[in-house]
This record gives sequence, structure tokens and C-alpha cells, in this order.
Amino acid sequence: MNISRKDAIKSIAGVSIGALLPGSDSAPSFTEKGKKSRKQTFKHSVCRWPYGSKSLEELCETAVDLGIESIELLNPDEIEVVQKYGLTCAMANQVPISLTEGFNNPDLHKKLQADYFELIPKIADLGIKNIICFSGNRYGMSDEGGLEHCAVGLEPVVKKAAEYDITIQMELLNSKVDHKDYQCDHTEWGVALCEKMGLDNFKLLYDIYHMQIMEGDVIATIRKYQDYIGHFHTGGVPGRNEIDETQELNYKAIMEAISEIGFTGFVAQEFIPKNEDVFASLKQGIEICTV
Repeated sequence: MNISRKDAIKSIAGVSIGALLPGSDSAPSFTEKGKKSRKQTFKHSVCRWPYGSKSLEELCETAVDLGIESIELLNPDEIEVVQKYGLTCAMANQVPISLTEGFNNPDLHKKLQADYFELIPKIADLGIKNIICFSGNRYGMSDEGGLEHCAVGLEPVVKKAAEYDITIQMELLNSKVDHKDYQCDHTEWGVALCEKMGLDNFKLLYDIYHMQIMEGDVIATIRKYQDYIGHFHTGGVPGRNEIDETQELNYKAIMEAISEIGFTGFVAQEFIPKNEDVFASLKQGIEICTV
């Protein structure tokens, strides 16, 4: 199934949210359902865009039933919907979203800064703590030049976010299969940017699928750079589909390693279900990632 996150988000944005169904004031946690062991330190989330065939309300109801605490990559109006179900949004979208035109382009700094300055207070009012960002494509730019431009463009945004107790997180994406020419495509480059910024509320969104494609050695990398990672995404390799025995990663072992380092943030399912019963695949993914 060949679909990009950007295209999926655009498609979802055109779907009417519809009338809200009654929901409980708080979503039951895995502890309440007896599913979460004492070993697990992190919380479960799910990205909205792979479930574009379902309404946001249907995804909310399924999340509550599975003990998922967050639906993410949402805009403010969508966040208000999930909160009615007792859920949160572990990672908010930038508005407008672009993976290719990012902070490594100094010509875009003023526009991006204005967008984030407008978004940050809205997200803070909703009680959300994280907003995603992207490096953008290289377009011939050196890694050193990209680092410098990203740091300059991001600094005022990250400092503004700190005033609202919000963390800005740059996603690591592969430039080999899905996002050709994307600059933040290796963990070490992202870590170098974190160190250059020197701001506690700037972190990396470590996408396990993307980094398996680019560099492998996932568990060792997570352990080595744990202080720079603020969030995780999943996905089966190859294909970005279910995270079961059909693919090459042992997600149970990865989740155990994430708990062993004491990570208390969110791990979000971001695979594209091949199964026609997309929520059955989501349930399976949550079960695999519960340790």
C-alpha cells in the first residue's frame, strides 16, 4: 500500500468529524484493565493518519477499548474531539504540515516561526505537551549547513515553546525509501542538532521503522542516545505494515529495551494495516508492544 503521511493527513482533513458520540470522562489505562505489567514504563499512542478509512470517533472508541491513551498527529480542532473521550494527543501537528520544506531552509524561517508562534498557545491551552517539526529536504545542502540553518530557525520557536512548557520534537525519517533527500535521516545528525541547540525542550522523535531502514542497530542506538529521544513511532520493516512476525524487527524486545531505560513518554503505532480489519491489526500491535 503506497501512501504517504502527508497525503493521508490531507485526505483526513477533508472528512467531516461528524456528531460526537457520548464518551467517558477518562479512558481506562492498561493498569486499570490489568494489561500493563509493572515492567512497562511508557504509554501507548496511535497515529491518526493510517486509519483514514475510519472516522475519528471510531478510532477514539477503539483506543479507549484497547487502553490506548493518545491519538496523535492532530490539529487543535481534532484534539478537542479526542479529549471528549478522555484521551490526549501525545504529538500535535505543525500547521500547515510539510516534511520537505523545513527549518533547514532559511528562506522559510519567518513563515515557519509565525506558524509555530500561532500554534503553540493553542496547543498549550489544550494541555498538550509536544509538537512535531521537520528538517526538510537537503536540496544539495551539506549536513553542516543544514544543522546551522535548523538551529537558527528553530531557536526562537523552541524558546517560545518553553514558555508554555511544550517540547518541540524533530522526526527522524528515512531518505532511502519513503522520503528521498530528507536531511534528518540519521540519529547522529539529530543528536548533533540537539547538542547545537542546547535547549532541554528540543528532542528527537525516533521512528523505529525509519531508523531500521537507515542504520539498524535499533536497541543499541536507543540506549546510547536515550537522553535525546522524546517520542517513538513504530512500523514493520519492510513495507511499513503490521509489526508482527512477518517483518524483521522484534518489537517485543525493542519495547522491553525502551522500558529498561525508564522511558515514560509515548510509543505510537504508525504502521499501515494490510488487514481489512484495521482495528484488529491495531489491537495486535498494542499487544505486541505491551511488556
